[in-house]
Amino acid sequence: MTATTASPFSSYPIRPAATAAALGPTVIVAPHPDDESLGCGGLLALLREAGQPVWCVLVSDGTMSHPNSQAFPPAARQALREQELRDALSILGVEPTALLTLQLPDSQVPLPDTPAGFAAVQQLQEFLREHQPATLLVPWRRDPHPDHRATSQLVAAALAGLPAAPQRLEYVVWAWERATPAEWPHPEEVVGWQLDIRSVLEQKQRAIAAHRSQLPGSPIHDDPTGFTLAPSMLAHFQAPTEVYLEAPHP
Repeated sequence: MTATTASPFSSYPIRPAATAAALGPTVIVAPHPDDESLGCGGLLALLREAGQPVWCVLVSDGTMSHPNSQAFPPAARQALREQELRDALSILGVEPTALLTLQLPDSQVPLPDTPAGFAAVQQLQEFLREHQPATLLVPWRRDPHPDHRATSQLVAAALAGLPAAPQRLEYVVWAWERATPAEWPHPEEVVGWQLDIRSVLEQKQRAIAAHRSQLPGSPIHDDPTGFTLAPSMLAHFQAPTEVYLEAPHP
């Protein structure tokens, strides 16, 4: 479903690129391979440019983008998409080894009150205790994709169990195209702002392009009903800014 009136994102104030360096060591939590580049590619590049450590948590296995492919069965799809993620991270300056994969089922990421969700929360907590990030990047809590919402809830549960939680910034992926006004951020719950990423926009575009399986001309060629990012969707991520929603600790 597409919103019938304009979203608030483009009206948010723009902060300079130097804002990134002040965020400190950062972990990005991505529901699928490509969310890191679409939602935060510019910020990740700026963080690395400033010498800040960056780690990535990949939540789902990414296998449901082309569920009917015979040439790329599930294990091959997972391997392809994970390699694309590593390639994209490398383009952004992030060590491809700085990656935790939770390998939860794509399109069925569990909630924290399930056994699989509880286990994922424990993994997240252990990872955050180990790396002690100052900032955590997580999908917008009402981003209109069930895996994005479940990821937000897993992260919230993980943070609630830590004695000192990092700053949480929420990023936007599907809300650009699909959110209804009820799913947009409310001024009383978050502070919205845009980050100037002009200096690293070319890097971000190359990172997005590394996710070849999700773009027209995908190497997964035998599933005509498979998912690819539409030009209208990609247009939102060609902008010289990225949107962030600054949330209080849960």
